[in-house]
Amino acid sequence: MISIVEYIVNLAIHLIEILGYWGVFLGMTLESACIPLPSEIIMPFAGFVVYEGKMSLIGITIVGALGNLFGSLIAYFIGFKGGRPFLEKYGKYIFITHKRLEMADNWFEKYGHEAVLISRVLPIMRTFISLPAGIAHMDLKKFITYTFLGSLPWCFVLGYIGYQLGPRWDLIRGYFHILDVIVIMGIIGVLFYLLYRHYLHNKK
Repeated sequence: MISIVEYIVNLAIHLIEILGYWGVFLGMTLESACIPLPSEIIMPFAGFVVYEGKMSLIGITIVGALGNLFGSLIAYFIGFKGGRPFLEKYGKYIFITHKRLEMADNWFEKYGHEAVLISRVLPIMRTFISLPAGIAHMDLKKFITYTFLGSLPWCFVLGYIGYQLGPRWDLIRGYFHILDVIVIMGIIGVLFYLLYRHYLHNKK
């Protein structure tokens, strides 16, 4: 019997095989709109297609970031129009659990607009950070700018890994946890910097 994870992985692969750049865009849109379609599968496989000469690395990076932005805007406006009560009541029907919403809320309240930029390379958080940004009515221009800029390096790195692996791209599945640990360590470093800056500001 095929597992749920394997089904999601196969869905992401088929989207790109059939639709090309539009498949990358659609897959990244779904992930950023809180649908569990992992970018860690979408972008590396897109990188493999680049290896085959059917797409370009810059192309999949920009298209992936645009898909991330479009999906994030969907989540942003859900939070903006519906607010916290709406998400608490109906979020479970679109994969938004109370725990994930609470996590994203706390992150946004603690680090503000910077959270939207930094969270784009943070597992789980990158998918749900748009909701509290919408609830807080974050300035739309800043939200778009931070989301797009934060998505570009993530899309490029994952696509480049898939390109370098070539026909062995499937090996990346076994290293997802390592990639997440590296990213989390980077985020922790950024957090220490933000906390230190906050400490200096309060001291002044």
